[in-house]
Amino acid sequence: MTAPSGRRERKKAATRQKIADTALRLFLEHGYDAVGIRDVAAEADVAVTTVFSHFASKEALVFERDEDFEQGLTRAVTGRAPHEPLIPALRREIHAMVRHCTADSAAPIWRMIDESPALRQFEESMRLRHAESLATAIAADLDLPQTTTACRTIARFVIDAHSLARAAADPHAALDEIFRMIDAAWAVTRPSRHGRKAVPPGKAPAHTSR
Repeated sequence: MTAPSGRRERKKAATRQKIADTALRLFLEHGYDAVGIRDVAAEADVAVTTVFSHFASKEALVFERDEDFEQGLTRAVTGRAPHEPLIPALRREIHAMVRHCTADSAAPIWRMIDESPALRQFEESMRLRHAESLATAIAADLDLPQTTTACRTIARFVIDAHSLARAAADPHAALDEIFRMIDAAWAVTRPSRHGRKAVPPGKAPAHTSR
């Protein structure tokens, strides 16, 4: 009986999208602070409890693709082709995210976010969570027993690349420049499998004789 379950999931997804679209429209029309959860629920013709069953907070209504972005980042690591290097796979995913966030239709949303301390704080916490999830995926990809400083550092660089590129005059040129630096940093700092640091090209391991 998979069809009923599929219908239920589609209905849930449609309700969630309707709530998010309604909230965003109200926020942009009246201002983020002027609109409450009850206003969103009434306009979307759902109960307040239904809003909270899909979104944990008012801020989450603005970042309704939060989970999609986080899953996309981890899939860029875990789902890339065999032997494809890590950094180019992440660069491709961040490029897609930047295209989404720099579309003309996104400009009013980012202005609203930039003007709201609550939304800026939520975005910062979201970025930190995305970076931690990405670092965990990178460590797992390398078969490391735990997330290393190198994994966390590169993950933070990748997440910050999105914000820096979004604010640049030429987002894609900025992203290319940033990822050249990320690639160079990863080449000399990446841990090998089982946690041993990778040896930079041309340099002999410290324990070997010259």
